[in-house]
Amino acid sequence: MSYVEIPGAKVPIRMWTDPSTVEGSALQQLQNVATLPWIKGLAVMPDVHYGKGATVGSVIAMRGAVCPAAVGVDIGCGMSAVKTSLTANDLPGDLSRLRSRIEQVIPVGRGMHDDPVDPGRFHGLATAGWEDFWGRFDGVAEAVKFRQERATKQMGTLGSGNHFAEVCIDTEGAVWLMLHSGSRNIGKELAEHHINVAQKLPHNQGLVDRDLAVFVADTPQMAAYRNDLFWAQEYAKYNRSIMMALLKDVIRKEFKKAKPAFEPEISCHHNYVAEERYEGMDLLVTRKGAIRAGSGEYGIIPGSMGTGSYIVKGLGNDKSFNSASHGAGRRMSRNAAKRRFSTKDLEEQTRGVECRKDSGVVDEIPGAYKPIEQVIDQQRDLVEVVAKLKQVVCVKG
Repeated sequence: MSYVEIPGAKVPIRMWTDPSTVEGSALQQLQNVATLPWIKGLAVMPDVHYGKGATVGSVIAMRGAVCPAAVGVDIGCGMSAVKTSLTANDLPGDLSRLRSRIEQVIPVGRGMHDDPVDPGRFHGLATAGWEDFWGRFDGVAEAVKFRQERATKQMGTLGSGNHFAEVCIDTEGAVWLMLHSGSRNIGKELAEHHINVAQKLPHNQGLVDRDLAVFVADTPQMAAYRNDLFWAQEYAKYNRSIMMALLKDVIRKEFKKAKPAFEPEISCHHNYVAEERYEGMDLLVTRKGAIRAGSGEYGIIPGSMGTGSYIVKGLGNDKSFNSASHGAGRRMSRNAAKRRFSTKDLEEQTRGVECRKDSGVVDEIPGAYKPIEQVIDQQRDLVEVVAKLKQVVCVKG
């Protein structure tokens, strides 16, 4: 489908889904965003749903302003995927050992490494800029400085919620590695600090929703946020790179005879800010639950833990600010999923996937998400499908 346009106060709202299927609370959030004085455009992806502070699946283009809540608290959250030389025939019938090995090397939940991971020990991992990156930690908000040790030990860890590491098979039988994570606790702390700062600024006092507080250009607060934002986005990218290196190590050791090789990594943020130019204007484009899908750019759109994912290539649609969805998108809240589904439901919906099937992950059950095929179909003018993947091992945060 192409987009549907509905009226907004300052700009029209372009939606790549049927507005009647979007929950009222999310529609209200979008209407609130469209009232912001600095806004120049608003695009809504097919995985749209209500989010804390701002709508998940929204792409907000503003001139001279940025809303930290519209980035989300997991700054730089995103996906990485790598195609391997292995095929489905190389995998054993029992995948429990492989899942166990992955869980041993990649801490999940609030876990961290005993010692910071040395990126220099991984063959082929680019480490240029690593020391400079950590050196720039001295320039981030004083409020998070005491978290440096934790931040170094959480580099290369999965986190919780909908974060995951997977082994997948595509329709041609090739094995892929895929993971989803962001900037861990340090990104959350930076985000919350700056959201609190923004909400107290005078120019934000008349907004319809205090969660939409913004920083404006040429102010010290904006400069401080941009510094910390871009640092956290870099942290998230490094975090995924380290985890992928750890994942590759597991695969090399478990499949020594097959001598696995790996294609170049595909990586994309889906909670972030980028400086982009549209219609002759330099804009700050915020994607919360959306990936960049410029012409020819590779992206990753995952489904739930039992349904599979898509590798896509962007079509460069300016109407969406060169964006596409970041996943299937939730169709019910975590609490609603826990009330509706049981561990038996989880077992049935994840049949054939080596993964946790206990009450701790019922809120991530496939039934709590929109059908990924439908989400892909609704954005045929935004991306083209390169590969369809189905997970066989899923490690949840």
